Amino acid sequence: MNTSAASKIHLKVCGMKEAGNITELVALHPDFIGFIFHELSPRYCDRPPETMIPEYIRKVGVFVNKSQECILLIKEEYQLDMIQLHGTESPDFCREIQQSVAPVIKAFNLHDDFNFDTLKPYEEACAFFLFDASGPLAGGNGIIFNWQILEQYRGTTPFLLSGGIDENMAEAIKRINHPAFYGIDINSRFETLPGIKDVNKIKRFKNELQS
Repeated sequence: MNTSAASKIHLKVCGMKEAGNITELVALHPDFIGFIFHELSPRYCDRPPETMIPEYIRKVGVFVNKSQECILLIKEEYQLDMIQLHGTESPDFCREIQQSVAPVIKAFNLHDDFNFDTLKPYEEACAFFLFDASGPLAGGNGIIFNWQILEQYRGTTPFLLSGGIDENMAEAIKRINHPAFYGIDINSRFETLPGIKDVNKIKRFKNELQS
């Protein structure tokens, strides 16, 4: 059973695009909804969704090596609550975004030889970390990494777990015992098409995760 500092396993659903699909998802009360502003992604969001998202659901914009000016413009246009940086952004850049734009989620692509000491300069510059798998794309690869290496993370910045999570993993996720484990980020394994989520599948998964 998860005995982390988080009172529950928080849920982030990333890669949303279509208003009707977002409206269906909102009914499930996820903690975060992610919009991808990376042109190379099949889930690229090119216009604000014409649907209401309650304030208690945090809207996250996902960026890959974009300028501060670009991030700020999109943040205001889409009324984003948080900024997820999924590229090679430096600790100083993360700190600047967090201080002048919105709280930052910094994503890192993990592998068996990942050096967690590289995260130390980011600790004070980010609200959350997101631990994803290494793959050919910046994110949304649908690849799982070895969760056992999470034991090597000794920092205190809370993290979201991502990378190939599917509806059959709820029990394994509930067994994660790490004081900084905050929640999970789901995407491609819950889709019918890129950017279109199977909301019934997410509902079943969420219910099992919180049971």
